[in-house]
Amino acid sequence: MSQNPEDDERLQELREKKREQLRQQSDQGGDEEARQAAQEQAEAQQEAMLKQYLTDGARQRLNAVEMSKPQFAEQAKKQVLAVAQSGRIDGRIDEDQMKSLLKELKPDDSGFNVRRR
Repeated sequence: MSQNPEDDERLQELREKKREQLRQQSDQGGDEEARQAAQEQAEAQQEAMLKQYLTDGARQRLNAVEMSKPQFAEQAKKQVLAVAQSGRIDGRIDEDQMKSLLKELKPDDSGFNVRRR
């Protein structure tokens, strides 16, 4: 039972297509791994800079904010790094300075207050 030459060619074409798909998938996987590694490296660099510019109390306060409001904490981190990179920090930011920075970044709460009698 010999196969038809056309069937052999078709089978070869299918194998080539499958190999190409596998190559593309492995390339995309490598790109994803590279992006993830770059993101992890950027986060590590950000943490190192925060350790350099924040006292322990300020870092603890920022971590506490991050637990309850992650987006707000990310905004605060970016602000601290921007201020540090622009050279406007004398020494390190302590807890009181972090409190005032967080108050500045906090949006005005235009909600309402409920008073109980």
